[in-house]
Amino acid sequence: MTPFSSASGTPVLASFLGSLVEFVEALTIVLAVGSVRGWRPALAGAAAALGVLVAIVALVGGPIAAMPVAPLRLGIGVLTLLFGLRWLRKAILRYGGYLPLHDEARIYAKATERIRSAGAAPAQAGALRDPIAFMTSFKIVLLEGTEVVFIVIAVASNTGAWGAAAIGAIGALLVVAAAGLALHRPLARVPENTLKFGVGVLLAALGSFWVGEGLGIGWPGDDAAIPALIAAFLTYGLGLGAVLRALRSRSRQPTVSAAAKPAPVKRAPIVGLLGIALELFIDDRALAFGVIALLGLLWFARTRAAVPMPWAVFIGGLAIVLAYSTLRAAVAFRGRTRA
Repeated sequence: MTPFSSASGTPVLASFLGSLVEFVEALTIVLAVGSVRGWRPALAGAAAALGVLVAIVALVGGPIAAMPVAPLRLGIGVLTLLFGLRWLRKAILRYGGYLPLHDEARIYAKATERIRSAGAAPAQAGALRDPIAFMTSFKIVLLEGTEVVFIVIAVASNTGAWGAAAIGAIGALLVVAAAGLALHRPLARVPENTLKFGVGVLLAALGSFWVGEGLGIGWPGDDAAIPALIAAFLTYGLGLGAVLRALRSRSRQPTVSAAAKPAPVKRAPIVGLLGIALELFIDDRALAFGVIALLGLLWFARTRAAVPMPWAVFIGGLAIVLAYSTLRAAVAFRGRTRA
């Protein structure tokens, strides 16, 4: 079986949508910094972060592209699956009313207030004479850009379409930058919650497909299974969100507002670069450990005996793990609101 080609548009779409969400979030903070403390240090910090990200891609892109396809596809596929399920889980909880909807206007207002509280900007501040503005822009662009880099590498390394993945990310950057320059305000009208739901579905489907390829699972129809996986994750995500909404309605709990604290999740501890990497892929330990356990059991079973329709076992297991994780978060929220 050959990887689906860039002509299908899937690499461009996955890279563009995922990058668009991250760049919108980064733009919100950069605009807040620029409006309060000046545009030169804010833009300088953003440009410096983009330079670091380009250097990272240049350093790791070549070695990754030269790696054997099978183990690379499996490794990147697992990370993409965890990354996509992380986004999809949050989107389902938002749709079900257990997490506040993402509000760029509110984030902009809070960021502006926080930056103002840091003190007045130096008179005639240059790019490097206001370290608060420079580092705030640098850190947010580097953080969100790291996720963009992963999306590009994940899509490109599994499809071979490095150019298409790069075009998608660059296109998202240009669209967001042009909108920011034209509007000078957060892109509050961008349907970011819908985009995050869609990106979560897309990455979860692609990650599942690549993991299945790495494990030797024969997908029905080969590449034609990708649209079916996307439709399955979309339908299941919407259905699970509807179940959460019904549960919340029966318990007479109001939808979580943007000012409320979200339902608690167990995160991996932040310890250096390893902690940052874990934070990127693990939103809920039960979800991450469940996925890893499922993959281990499936691999062990396939090496010991023939598993009928392993692709169905795989997707069914993912559905159970995702449902458990989201329902667990909803129950935790209900317990917290009753306390």
